[in-house]
Amino acid sequence: MENPAQRKPARGDALMAVAFALLLGGTWAARDWGALAALHLPDTDDALRLQQIRDWLSGQAFGDVRQYRLAGGLAMHWSRLPDLVPAAIIVLLRPLVGGQAAEVAAVIAWPLMLFGAALALIASITRQLAPEAARTAIIVGGIAYPVTTLFAPGRIDHHGLQMLLLLVAVRALIAAPGWVSGAIAGVAMATSLVVGMELAPVLGLAALSVWLRWWWGSEQATGQLAGLGIGLGGGIAAGAAGFATTDWGYLACDGFTRTVWIVAQGGAVIPLVLALASPRLPRPSQRLLASVVIGPVIAAAMAPNLRECVAPYGRIDPLVTRLWLHHVGEAQSLFAAPFATGFAYAGLLIAGIIASGWRVADTRAPGWALILSLQLGALAVACVELRGVYAGVALSAPALAVAIGAARARGPVWLAGAWIGSAGMLYPIAAQAFAPPAKPIAGCDVGSALSGVAPATVLTSVDVGARALSQTRHRLIAAPYHRNNAGNAAMYRFFLGPPDGAQAIAAHWRVDLVLLCPGDFAELTPGERPAATAMLPRLRNGHAPDWLVPVPVRGGARMWRVAQRLPPGGLAD
Repeated sequence: MENPAQRKPARGDALMAVAFALLLGGTWAARDWGALAALHLPDTDDALRLQQIRDWLSGQAFGDVRQYRLAGGLAMHWSRLPDLVPAAIIVLLRPLVGGQAAEVAAVIAWPLMLFGAALALIASITRQLAPEAARTAIIVGGIAYPVTTLFAPGRIDHHGLQMLLLLVAVRALIAAPGWVSGAIAGVAMATSLVVGMELAPVLGLAALSVWLRWWWGSEQATGQLAGLGIGLGGGIAAGAAGFATTDWGYLACDGFTRTVWIVAQGGAVIPLVLALASPRLPRPSQRLLASVVIGPVIAAAMAPNLRECVAPYGRIDPLVTRLWLHHVGEAQSLFAAPFATGFAYAGLLIAGIIASGWRVADTRAPGWALILSLQLGALAVACVELRGVYAGVALSAPALAVAIGAARARGPVWLAGAWIGSAGMLYPIAAQAFAPPAKPIAGCDVGSALSGVAPATVLTSVDVGARALSQTRHRLIAAPYHRNNAGNAAMYRFFLGPPDGAQAIAAHWRVDLVLLCPGDFAELTPGERPAATAMLPRLRNGHAPDWLVPVPVRGGARMWRVAQRLPPGGLAD
C-alpha cells in the first residue's frame, strides 16, 4: 500500500500526464479542426463507431449492434461497451449545444480522456519499477508512434480503450503479488475481451506470467493466481450479462461471442483450480505436472470452440482476402509490409525490447521480465499482423525512459542519441529515407457526392462505403468489415468483372446507385488489376453500359443510376 510520501509523486505524475495529453491533443485537434468539425473522422472504424452510437441513441436496442444499412443488415463483431462514454457525452451536451457540436465534442474528448489515463498508467508502471524515470516516461509515451495515433482526436474506435485496459492489467501484475492484484488484472483482461479480441495473445502472456511465478513456488503468487481466475471469470460473466448482443450465438471468435465467452471461462477455471490445489503441490515439479494434466483436460472440453479461435478470418472469401484484407496495412505481416512501413511501425518496439532486455539483465526484476515478455509477444503478433506493435510500443516507454536517464549521466551526445532512439514520432520520418514518397491518392467527399440524393442502395468501394454510412442515410453493399463477406465479394466482382455479370450483381443486390471515387482500387497490384473490358476501366473511361445512367455529383466522385434491371429470371449471385 502506498504511503503519503509515495502518493504525492504519483499525483504529480497523473497531473503531468493529463497536462501533456491535453497539450498534444489540443495541438492535434487544432491541426485537424476542419475535418473534425465536419465529423470526417480519421479512420473508417471511427466513422462507423459514431454511426453505431447514433443508431443506439435513435432507438436501436442496446444489445443490437447490427448495421442495418449495410448489406441488408450486417451482424457486426463489435461491442456496445466502447460506445458508453462517447454516447454519454453526446446525451449530456446535446440539449446545450445541439447534436452536431455534441458529437464533435465527444469525438475529441473521449480519445483525450483515454490518452491522459494511458500516460498516467505508463508513469505509474515506471514509478513502480524505476521511480526516477516516471516523468520522462510520460514524454516518451506521449510521442510513441504508432500507439499514440490510437488516441488522436476523432479516434473513437475501441483500440485506445483496449490499450488502456492492457496497461491496467500490467500495472496490477507488477504490484506486490496477491489476490487483489490478480483480480484487478483479471477484470481488466475480461473487459478487454468484451471490447474485442485483438489483444488476446498479449493478455494470454500476461496471465502466463502469473502462472510462472506460482510454478516456482511463490506463495504470494498463489493468491494472485486465484485472484486472476476469479477476476477473469467474474468479469467475463458480467460482460455476458451486460453486453451479450442479439447475435451472441454467431459462430466465430472475432468478437465477444458465446464462443469467446466459453473459451475465456475455461481459461479462468484453470488458474482457479491450480490455486486451490496449491497446498497439495508444494514442489515446482508437482505444480508443472498438475498444470500439464488440468490444462489440456479443460482445453479438450472446449476444443470445438478453440478451433474457431485459431483462424477468426478463416471464412473470408479468398477473393476478398486477396483484394482487400492483404492490402489492409495493419493486417499485413511485418515481413509482407514494405520495409519503410515495417520500420515506421516496429522501430520503436525494437528499441523498447532492447531497453527492456537491458533492464532485465541489470535488475533481474520480475516486473521488467513481464514487460519484456509482453513486448516480445507483441512482436510475434506483428509478424502475423502489424497491429500487434501497438501493445509493445505502449510498454516500451518505461525502459526507454530509464535509458534516457542513464544516457544523461554519460554526457550530451549519449543523451541526444537516447532521445532520438526513444522518440517514436521520428521513426516514420526516418522511414521516408528508405522509400520514395507515396503518390497522393485522390479521394472524394462522399457526403457531398450523395447529398441531396434520396436514400438509396449504393455500391461503392469498401472504404468509401464505411464513410457513406456515417455521412449519409444511404444503404451500402460493401464496407471494410470481415463479416461482410458476401457484400464485399459482390462489390469486387461488380467492378472487376464484365458488364453482364455486373448487371446481374446489381439486380441481385437491388443496387440503385454506383459510386466511384478517383482513388478507388489504387491499392491493387498489376496482377490484380482488371482487364480493359471490365466494369472499372469502362467506368473510368466514360464507357458505362447503357443500363447505367450518369448522375451529376459534387465532391470529386462519379456516379451512375441503375436504369435497367434484369428480369427475374436473369438474377445471379
